[in-house]
Amino acid sequence: MFRLMICLLFSGWVYANDTLPNNAPVTQSFTEFLDTIHHKALEQGISKTTLEQTLSTLTPNPKVLEFDRTQAEFNQNFWRYLASRVSEYRLNNGKEKLKLHQKILQKNYQKYGVPPHVVVAFWGLETNFGTYTGDLNLVRSLATLSYDERRRAFFTQQLLTLLALIDQEKIPVDSKGSWAGAMGHVQFMPTNVATYGVDADKDGEISLWDNTQDIFASAANFLQKIGWHRGERWGREVTIPKKFSHHLAGLATKKTVNEWQALGVRTAQGKNLPRSTLNASLLLPMGHKGPAFLVYRNFRAILRWNQSILYALSVGHLSDRLAGARRLYAKPINEPSLSRTNVIFIQTRLSILGFDTGEPDGISGPKTRDAVRQYQRANHLPIDGYVGYQLLQQLK
Repeated sequence: MFRLMICLLFSGWVYANDTLPNNAPVTQSFTEFLDTIHHKALEQGISKTTLEQTLSTLTPNPKVLEFDRTQAEFNQNFWRYLASRVSEYRLNNGKEKLKLHQKILQKNYQKYGVPPHVVVAFWGLETNFGTYTGDLNLVRSLATLSYDERRRAFFTQQLLTLLALIDQEKIPVDSKGSWAGAMGHVQFMPTNVATYGVDADKDGEISLWDNTQDIFASAANFLQKIGWHRGERWGREVTIPKKFSHHLAGLATKKTVNEWQALGVRTAQGKNLPRSTLNASLLLPMGHKGPAFLVYRNFRAILRWNQSILYALSVGHLSDRLAGARRLYAKPINEPSLSRTNVIFIQTRLSILGFDTGEPDGISGPKTRDAVRQYQRANHLPIDGYVGYQLLQQLK
């Protein structure tokens, strides 16, 4: 479970000793931490010249930690999240991009098996088709996140990989990107650039900022390698019967499409599902009163790109809309989103009542959802595990 960070109140915070005030180890200064990184980088063959260029005058960036603790996936409900990402503006732009880059996208489809509308959907959600790729120094952002305790091992690996890519002259030394260290039009982390990046035009660089050949080939190659299956859809909107065992919802439960059909699951239009032995999971992103989705193994590939279920559903729906599908059939629910403080209250209250959520952190992860299911079962409520506004009111 993630640790709770005290909100940073002043964007111009000054550090007297190069340390961060929250979650940073108290036994090591930022300068000492960089010395450790410097030593590890040398052991991995990264040149002293590159390390001097990148680390010598580095300071932590407190804004990066603010962004890390306030991600939209943590505090927006499904409808608000979807509406802000699958907008008419993005749909119109996406359709124009599909036409403009049709030749390159089709070539990649033949090679990697990822449809053009899927690649363009990722492109649209990641950077709004390249209009905003991030303006923070990548080395500084990753060094800050590496120094922070929350996901130190992960971000240290990303930082060392970034330094290696710079040393190999595959990306520029002063590259800029997101607060999390993601770069280019499709926001690849450094390890993804190193493992899946494609120099499609063979010019010696993997340019994810201004080279559409490299951008689309890298995205399609990545999706193929992480489990995208040619010719299969990501999922579909469905309906569930009134008397349904809601505890079956969630990625942990897999049943064939035929089995879901036998349980009363139907298409969004109320028709029978196509006969299939393909495994699928049922998702209820706003609980039993909200929309329902049957998701397949390509959905899990999307999750390997970004582990947020809301993100993955938005990519899937945007790709469908770009391919000509209509809006969702389910009617939007006007429900307030929960703040991080709200979720902490829910977690704390559930734990007091005997339903263990782990350390309260304001993020409704698997352990919190399991605790909610236990609470719902004990109180004879629909067991959907949804951490939402109604649950907050009940616990209050």
